Amino acid sequence: MSQTGEQEPLSLEALEQRIRQTIELVARLKQEKQAALAERDAALQAASEAQRQVERLTQELESLREERRQVRARIEKLLSQIDALSG
Repeated sequence: MSQTGEQEPLSLEALEQRIRQTIELVARLKQEKQAALAERDAALQAASEAQRQVERLTQELESLREERRQVRARIEKLLSQIDALSG
């Protein structure tokens, strides 16, 4: 009986230690989860900002292309007028 009495406190101490370790693990995992969520939110915000910038640049590019087409048309018109004068 004395062996059972001695084994029980050791067993209880081991269980207490495992519970403490589990609590520490859970706390650490919660912190890691919060850090991961914050990192995800920052990445989503950066992606959203990048998407807005892509849209803005796409519009700017299209505007510049249209301006180039207009300039080209004006130059071609001027050249044809010059050709008409010289011919």
